[in-house]
Amino acid sequence: MPKHLKRAVGRWVLACLVVTLTVGILAGPRTVQADEPALLMLRGGFAGDIVADRDSGGIFAFEYHSGSEWEFYHLRPTIGLQATTNGSFYVWGGGKIDLFFGKRFVLTPTTGVGFYSDGDGQDLDSVLIFRNGIDFAYRLDSRARVGLGFHYKSNYGLGGDDPGIAALTVFYTHPLGTLLP
Repeated sequence: MPKHLKRAVGRWVLACLVVTLTVGILAGPRTVQADEPALLMLRGGFAGDIVADRDSGGIFAFEYHSGSEWEFYHLRPTIGLQATTNGSFYVWGGGKIDLFFGKRFVLTPTTGVGFYSDGDGQDLDSVLIFRNGIDFAYRLDSRARVGLGFHYKSNYGLGGDDPGIAALTVFYTHPLGTLLP
C-alpha cells in the first residue's frame, strides 16, 4: 500500500475515533452505563498489514479497563500488554468510552499511547506508538462481554517511515469484581 494511502487510512481511523469519543462524552447517561465494573480482557487475533500481508502474525493481549470509580466525563482509563507471534511487544495506556445500544450491545472506541518493541515483527520506526481502535461486544447477564475489535497502531509521523499495524481480534472481558468470591 502506498505511503500516502497508509497515512490517509491512519488519519481516517483517528478522525473516526475522535468523533466517536466526542459523541460519547456529549451523549450522557442514556448511552453510557455509569455503574459498569472494572474489566479484565483477553484478546487474540491477527496483526500486521491487512492489505499487503507483510510482517504479520498472531496477536495476544491482556488489558485492564477501569470501572466507574475512575471515570472522567465517561472516559475510563485502560492499560494493556500485547505480544505477537513474531516477537513484537507493546505496552500502552489510554482511555475508552462504552456506548451502549440497549442492554446487550456495546461499542467501545479506545485511544492510547505506549512503547513498542518490534522483535522480528513490523518496524514502526519509533518506540513511542499511538493506538486507536474500536470494539463491538455482546454483553452477557454477568456483565462479561464477547466481541470483535479493530485497532491501528502508528507512530503518526514521529519516525521517518510510518507503515502502521492493523489488528483484527476477538476478545472476552470479565468483570473484575466477580473473579474472587
